[in-house]
Amino acid sequence: MRFYSFVLKNVVRRRVRSTLTVIGMALAVGAVVALVGVSRSTEQSFMDIYEQQSVAIIVQQRGAVQRLTSVLSIELGKEIEKIPGVKHVNAGLVDFTSLDELGADAVVVQGWEVDSPLMRKLKIMPDGRNLKPGDKNCVLLGEQLAIALDKKAGDKMSLYETGDYTVIGIFQSSVSYETRSMVMQLADLQRFMGRPGQVTGFAVLVDHPENEAEIKRICGEIAALGPRIDAKPAAESVSETTEIRFINAMAWIVSAIAIIISVVLMLNTMIMSVSERTREIGILRAIGWRRSRIVRMILIESFLLSLCGGVIGSIAAVGLTRLLARHPAVAGLIDTQISGGVVIFGIVSALCVGVLGAAYPAYRGAQLLPTEALRHE
Repeated sequence: MRFYSFVLKNVVRRRVRSTLTVIGMALAVGAVVALVGVSRSTEQSFMDIYEQQSVAIIVQQRGAVQRLTSVLSIELGKEIEKIPGVKHVNAGLVDFTSLDELGADAVVVQGWEVDSPLMRKLKIMPDGRNLKPGDKNCVLLGEQLAIALDKKAGDKMSLYETGDYTVIGIFQSSVSYETRSMVMQLADLQRFMGRPGQVTGFAVLVDHPENEAEIKRICGEIAALGPRIDAKPAAESVSETTEIRFINAMAWIVSAIAIIISVVLMLNTMIMSVSERTREIGILRAIGWRRSRIVRMILIESFLLSLCGGVIGSIAAVGLTRLLARHPAVAGLIDTQISGGVVIFGIVSALCVGVLGAAYPAYRGAQLLPTEALRHE
């Protein structure tokens, strides 16, 4: 019998234990892939919004813990537009509101100026239209939000307890976050929130978005306009957002716990395997197997179990997250486009777990003396 056939037989002959170990490893790897994948895709979805709208710089209040707490004067936008290299400044106000139709789910409401580039870039479905100057009590709904509310262009809806609003259009987007939001005129949202003349921040478009040095220069000049002003490149602003940092932190914490549990699981499995095969290992040592070969045998067994668990867990994580994203209660809230890099990371993590979990059992098995092992009952 060849060496690798012998190793495979050792794994297969203990079917129940091997199956349970693979399942446990798959659950751990699936949790890692799902959580890390969703956190990264959520961050990327925010970045995609700015990339699609050609936004290069985000301006907010310095020291604001969250985006919603940022308060800036709308007049600041006029000062920013005077800076050389600035193409356009889009003032925006963001709020969360609840709708009776969605229960406890909060909906993002974005207030933009009607003539802003961001408003003009919205892809409105054919049965509706975009906001125009003079529109009153009108709102645009993201596609997923319209489906969840069962609304179409021309329908009425209650918003901010101020009476009926008209859904004049439904917009499409490749970004999940946007499809679950609504857009209205900036002045209307300022009035509802009691923040006249105030905005959450500014999205700045520049003449040369590919020039990083130019962007940094403009950020510096914007920040110099006042002590309460913070200007950062869009990618940096997204990565430092409190919500994104919280999601990433939770994903890595839970993933670390799952990995630790899987290491202990593999350690227990391989120690039991070595203990039950003490006599067998003694015979192998007596017929001339070196310690290094014993170590290699145990590590490969652990490697096979980890590889199976990693592949199954990664595939299951991708499938389940995509299935979950289709549920009406979740659709649009998270982006579940898990990248291939995250899947590879999950499988590599499983293999590392296999090596860590089998290191001590392999050492223990290699240290067995043939005479002692043969006397073992």
